[in-house]
Amino acid sequence: MDSLVPVGHPDGAPPSRMAGRERLTRAIGLYLGLVFLPVIGVAALLWDTDAHGRGPGSGSTVTDGLASAHAPARSLLAITLVVGTCLVAGAVARRFGQPVVLGEITAGILLGPSVLGAVWPAGQQWLLPTGVVAQLDLLARLGVVLFVFLAGVELRPELLRGQRHLTVVISHVSIAVPLLAGVLVALPAYPRLAPEGVGLGPFALFLGVAMSVTALPVMARILAETGWARSPLGAIAMTCAMIDDVTAWCLLALLVALTTATGLSAVAVTVGAGALIAGFLIVTVRPVLQRLASSESPVAVPVVLAGLLVTATVTEWVGLHAVFGAFLYGMVLPGDTPLGNRVHATLHGLTMLLLLPLFFAYNGLRTEIGSLGTDLGLWAWCGAVLLIAIGGKLLSTAVTAVVMGADRQTALRLGALMNARGLTELIVLNIGLDLGVLSPALFTMLVLMALASTAMTTPLLRMSAPSRRRLLGSSRR
Repeated sequence: MDSLVPVGHPDGAPPSRMAGRERLTRAIGLYLGLVFLPVIGVAALLWDTDAHGRGPGSGSTVTDGLASAHAPARSLLAITLVVGTCLVAGAVARRFGQPVVLGEITAGILLGPSVLGAVWPAGQQWLLPTGVVAQLDLLARLGVVLFVFLAGVELRPELLRGQRHLTVVISHVSIAVPLLAGVLVALPAYPRLAPEGVGLGPFALFLGVAMSVTALPVMARILAETGWARSPLGAIAMTCAMIDDVTAWCLLALLVALTTATGLSAVAVTVGAGALIAGFLIVTVRPVLQRLASSESPVAVPVVLAGLLVTATVTEWVGLHAVFGAFLYGMVLPGDTPLGNRVHATLHGLTMLLLLPLFFAYNGLRTEIGSLGTDLGLWAWCGAVLLIAIGGKLLSTAVTAVVMGADRQTALRLGALMNARGLTELIVLNIGLDLGVLSPALFTMLVLMALASTAMTTPLLRMSAPSRRRLLGSSRR
């Protein structure tokens, strides 16, 4: 077959400089005449057809067409805006010694109706339209599921040996005392803060649940940032938070059943389904994952991810939040193995840098602060809610830990960690608002309580000496 050589050069010598310029000129002429002009002609014909209503797009405006054509760009712009704002707000929060998560929650509030929507409503709606925010919801849910799964993978059950009694007692006390406090507060608050048509029972139960919640994802994030994630303190706090929140979600299912009049059988079904899921993961899934733990197969990580998504979907479907299925699934996956390391390397960067900030910011976008106005009575109720919620959770945990043998520094740290409400609280509050159990004013009070309790966590953790003592004093076991 003849080799290809430059035209006019049968010996294959390089073309002259003049020949190169000539080819470039011809190429530009051909491009302008046979590419650019036909494209312009097609665009003009389509524009004329649309303007006269003779084409398939008849009846639609040019603005609608542009909006539809740029929908993916609008979504990418919104994601860029949210993630960028979260990065800046997170850096500011870290500068002041606060967890990054607090800055990310604040970023969502700044971009939402509380600040940007109040100052520039048209700009807020253009930057974050309703359809785009709904897309952020899906990414946000995926982000928190992946993060809690990674937290479960990194949990070290061996750190709990000899201290399981402590986790059970603390978790139960830290849910019972704030629950009772919330119900007691609801009695005098009901005439002033309850929406019309809501009974005292659902109102009181919901306020109790809202005060007893612990934010499992936020706690995991704070532990990671402060370096306590793999310590005995971190393991006990994460386990207590999981038991705490599972109980809170069961109580929330009871509240939903009472509010929607579906009957208590729905609660029994939810609890039973959760127990079956946990048993299936331990008995069936864990042995499979252990066999895959040392596998170098390229399909091992996709198999793990598929199992994670299925587990999260099932727990969400039966009435428990998807994060609990993700955390349980992470606990049955062997962490210190080649497979565990590959899963962590695959998911960690994407989750921490993109998806998790979207989760925190999305919930902030749904929060509207400012409904309290200048009513001093409402602000007095807000102060009471803050004191009772924070005091009930923090003190009950710390006192129980001391009674069970923990030193005071560890007890304070456990109380601070269990007191962090964060985004789990905001999720619960949004459910209450959707059900009509919470008034906008009480919703705002509880949002402020969630932010204040989260902001307190890191300073309280750092109040004691930096040295990490053993969780239980040897003389007090």
